[in-house]
Amino acid sequence: MAVMQRKQATLVGLVAVLLWSSVIGLIRGVSESFGATCGAALMYTVASVLLWIAVGKVRLRALPRAYLVWGSALFVSYELCLSLSIGYAHSGRQAIEVGMVNYLWPAFTMLAAILFNRQLANWLIVPGFVVAIVGVCAVLGGDHGLDLAGMAVNVRDNPLSYGLAFAGAIIWAGYCTVTARIAQGKNAVTLFFMLTALALWAKYLFTGGEAMVFSVAGVVYLALAACAMGFGYAAWNVGILHGNVTVLAGASYFIPVLSAALAAALLQAPLSFAFWKGAAMVVAGSILCWLATHGKGERAAPTSRTSQPT
Repeated sequence: MAVMQRKQATLVGLVAVLLWSSVIGLIRGVSESFGATCGAALMYTVASVLLWIAVGKVRLRALPRAYLVWGSALFVSYELCLSLSIGYAHSGRQAIEVGMVNYLWPAFTMLAAILFNRQLANWLIVPGFVVAIVGVCAVLGGDHGLDLAGMAVNVRDNPLSYGLAFAGAIIWAGYCTVTARIAQGKNAVTLFFMLTALALWAKYLFTGGEAMVFSVAGVVYLALAACAMGFGYAAWNVGILHGNVTVLAGASYFIPVLSAALAAALLQAPLSFAFWKGAAMVVAGSILCWLATHGKGERAAPTSRTSQPT
């Protein structure tokens, strides 16, 4: 019976991987319908409600103060960077590229764990980090692959989106590193989603946001995106608590490729062979970084979008 429950929990966790893989394309669909800021605010509002139902209400007194302060600041900052970087993209293809830049965070997380959490690692961390960076450069180089001139032109076209995505990758690595030390096993993801929604609504109200225009397609995208984010966190929480963590961690490393494939289909944005080679390098680099620390004593925070110790 216990084995069966563990398998079921692992399957639930794998559902989270699929849900998160759809997030880039769905966020872009929401932003195209409602605008970057308004769409993100609506999405996190609906996701907060879903998390409140699925995970339960937030008990502030049970949360360590340091986790509440630093976790809130880093989580909200990351989600703002993620959603707005995709929303501000000039095209579906650019949104996918921006999403790939964001997926540098596993490599950054391992590097931060080594520097700040005294995580032991072997020599694989160096080629892993380099391969991940080169992979993103190849993605940004366009159809020519690793082309520094083409990458520079691409980034200059929309430095805000690419800059936000890169900043988000660093912020999430910081979140993983910090919360691994101060969360004390607590999970405040529902509260963090609510704070993200409030921050986005504040930006929308005080910076003259886009007009809110509802359509059937927009509402469908909104519902799907909110479910993917909200239920993704809830499903991962079940999997990481009761399932096979090794299987889930391994599956999570393939989110960049799955995400790009789903987003390309959803946004009707064909991707070149050079893009897929770059995406594969990002995945390979992240896996090498993980192997560099695997079995080396004190473990880094689990590398997934919910890297907090839930």
